Amino acid sequence: MRTFQLQKAKAVERATERLRAGLKGEWASLTTHEIEELEWVLGEVWAYIARAEWQDLRFGLLTMHDVRTILKYGREMRKHTRNAVDVLNDVAALVKSKG
Repeated sequence: MRTFQLQKAKAVERATERLRAGLKGEWASLTTHEIEELEWVLGEVWAYIARAEWQDLRFGLLTMHDVRTILKYGREMRKHTRNAVDVLNDVAALVKSKG
C-alpha cells in the first residue's frame, strides 16, 4: 500500500511540474486550494487509468481553461453530483485530447 501511495505521489508531482511549466505565468493565478484539488484529481486519475495510458498524457499542453474544467470535474466528484468513473474518464479524455 505504501509503495502505491509513493508511486502515485511521484506521478502526480511530475504531472504538476509539467502543467506548471506549460502554464508559465498563469500558474500563479491558481490558489493553494485549487492546486491541492488539482493534485487530488490527478491522483485519482492516476489510480484509475492504466500506467501506459498515464505515461502518454501530456500535462504540459493543458491550458488554464482545461485546468478550470478539471477543477470543475473534481468538485462534481467530491460532491457526488456525477459518477466518479464518468468524471475520471472525462478528465483522462480531456488530457488525452491534448496529445
